[in-house]
Amino acid sequence: MSKILIRGAKVLGGEVQDVLIDGETIAATARPGEIALGGPGLSAEGATVVEAEGRILLPGLVDLHTHLREPGREDSETVLTGTRAAASGGYTAVFAMANTFPVADTAGVVEQVWRLGREHGYCDVQPIGAVTVGLEGRKLAELGAMHESAAGVTVFSDDGKCVDDAVIMRRALEYVKAFGGVIAQHAQEPRLTEGAQMNEGVVSAELGLGGWPAVAEESIIARDVLLAEHVGSRVHICHLSTAGSVEIVRWAKSRGIDVTAEVTPHHLLLTDEMVRTYNPVYKVNPPLRTERDVMALREALADGTIDIVATDHAPHPHEDKDCEWAAAAMGMVGLETALSVVQHTMVETGLLDWAAVADRMSFAPARIGGATGHGRPVSAGEPANLTLVDPAYRGTVDPADFASRSRNTPYEGRELPGRVTHTFLRGRATLMDGKLA
Repeated sequence: MSKILIRGAKVLGGEVQDVLIDGETIAATARPGEIALGGPGLSAEGATVVEAEGRILLPGLVDLHTHLREPGREDSETVLTGTRAAASGGYTAVFAMANTFPVADTAGVVEQVWRLGREHGYCDVQPIGAVTVGLEGRKLAELGAMHESAAGVTVFSDDGKCVDDAVIMRRALEYVKAFGGVIAQHAQEPRLTEGAQMNEGVVSAELGLGGWPAVAEESIIARDVLLAEHVGSRVHICHLSTAGSVEIVRWAKSRGIDVTAEVTPHHLLLTDEMVRTYNPVYKVNPPLRTERDVMALREALADGTIDIVATDHAPHPHEDKDCEWAAAAMGMVGLETALSVVQHTMVETGLLDWAAVADRMSFAPARIGGATGHGRPVSAGEPANLTLVDPAYRGTVDPADFASRSRNTPYEGRELPGRVTHTFLRGRATLMDGKLA
């Protein structure tokens, strides 16, 4: 097994340290110069040296909400291309959503996705199981069998659709409680969003597009936190997007309800004003909201009401986005730009420091999803799942450079800060000097 010496990095944005990787683990951390190449003290003789002056060393990022599309929509993404995109973005683990074809609602399908992740090796892939058979919301899927499978599923979601039946949602919460699982809810009351194309508000009225009211999200969150309290189980809110949703989650946490929530990078930056362009790249579920919502989401991520950043990486082939607005698919790719957007919206605004970024993008998502070996401290004896970031970099987003199979990014041509230069998965470089290994 090879040795790698990361020299002079700011660990979690703080103290400058040398970090020695030996095999799959971090062998040592020390002040600069204490780990010598063949010299006294901690020896790194024969190590590959990564000069990291001015760079930030973080634990490998963990995404609790990724769409890898395989099986069934390999024209959009595959486990291979999606995990390459993840490594490019600094991720060492991703949770793959269940809305594939066939749906990941059986032990067989989740094991297939899990094994594909192991074979390709750019990051760990943890499948998320469907809550209901076929995502149809009528009958619970094989939750226990998926948990007992080789994939060891602990997170379940019908993402893309809401578990809108309160009885089914209660039963799901009761079922996963037995093994410490969590239901991740796509909060969208379907009757309130029929025909909806964008956020309901001033812009939708002016454009004449069907409105998607905030209450469609907020009413489901309110119901589900109360159900979680009643059952004594865990609920996670996917892609929270409104100021009202923030207040409901804040209230639930103050009451001691076991609820966690995520926000996407695009909901931290973009608003419904972008829809005035009629460019379908801005069409997403939940929709882009108002500036007031964006500011509320940033504050909630800063104060911990929102626990994590999750990408909701949703790749689509060109033809599904290069069409009129009403016919376009919903979703954006996000794995390769997430950290840059968070740096822009949260770090450079003073709302989060890099240690807090590590919490929101590694420690907390790993804890919520039970990603063993990820979201660990950067210290001796820990798995060498690491991400090295150059925060001084400034560059224009060019989707032609993406590792993802799809190019539906809302940031094309936009200048964003920061660049992931290295990603290490259990001591092996998956990204080296900005290039996939």
